[in-house]
Amino acid sequence: MRRPDRLPRRHRLPRMHWLPRMHWAQRSLELDPIADHREISLGVSAHDYPWDTIQALSFALFRTYAVPSIGSLLDRTGEFTGRVQKRYDDTGLLLEEVQRHGLTSSRGRGAVRRVNQMHAMYDISNDDMRYVLATFVVVPVRWIAAYGFRDLTDHEVRAMTEYYRQLGRMMAIRDLPEDYAGFERLLDDHEAAHFGPDEGGRRVADATLDLMTTFWPNSLLPARLVRRLAFALMDEPLLRAFGYPLPTRLERRLVHAAMRARARVLRLLPARSEPRWASDHGWFRTYPAGYDVEGLGTFAPGCPAHGAAAAPGPGRPAEAARRPTPPPAA
Repeated sequence: MRRPDRLPRRHRLPRMHWLPRMHWAQRSLELDPIADHREISLGVSAHDYPWDTIQALSFALFRTYAVPSIGSLLDRTGEFTGRVQKRYDDTGLLLEEVQRHGLTSSRGRGAVRRVNQMHAMYDISNDDMRYVLATFVVVPVRWIAAYGFRDLTDHEVRAMTEYYRQLGRMMAIRDLPEDYAGFERLLDDHEAAHFGPDEGGRRVADATLDLMTTFWPNSLLPARLVRRLAFALMDEPLLRAFGYPLPTRLERRLVHAAMRARARVLRLLPARSEPRWASDHGWFRTYPAGYDVEGLGTFAPGCPAHGAAAAPGPGRPAEAARRPTPPPAA
């Protein structure tokens, strides 16, 4: 009998092999950015920039709350305010299933199917779906450009874009941009047209920030300070849409200096030989005994799974499992 997927034990040290710092950047240039998009993307998200990818994707989702049609819908579901930890875990684990196993694997297809089932419960426009996908493409590239220890290669940007184009097609999202520049224009234009205040979106944003203050190492600091540090990582249009206070010039300088100092330290370290997933950080807390992919997420009222946590079910052997995706951290 196969055992359920299990989240990793905290503090388990991965097996490490020393690689040159620019190994994954050089490797990307040896591969085809379209045919080998998954291998190249994992070099970024699971090897060179695992923590940064988590932060960037968390901020990407956070941005979507500032679009009233999205933020108000998420507020009405109650999932992002009443059960924010579970909703956060479910989103991260579904994204990790696809990332770890690939879009064409049975596990990857199962995770995408679960996402599509959830989306089908609500009236979501194609424009909003395209915008959310665009945040996944653009925000990580911009984050790494600002805070990374090296620039992304052109092959890496193209591969990451292709990965999300394929995901978008599996989610039946129409009229996808052809390249990164197209996604960047889509994101900027959509935000310029639709960012605005909404009470529901603000409630979702507040609940998400409250959750982020509980993650280590944020939990070592006062929650109010963590929020101020998070504000310093946000741009002015996003802050104004939520009605959050603008950070001082000093706060922005201090946070930016700290992030750049971190990048300089990382540049001196060898490249990571073993992948590191978001679930390795210990931020997913809902399923200590494991989970079934088909039980993750939300369900329509009346469904047997409605209101129940995803019970352990068939999946990978526990010793082979690790997992991914977190939040705005200071």
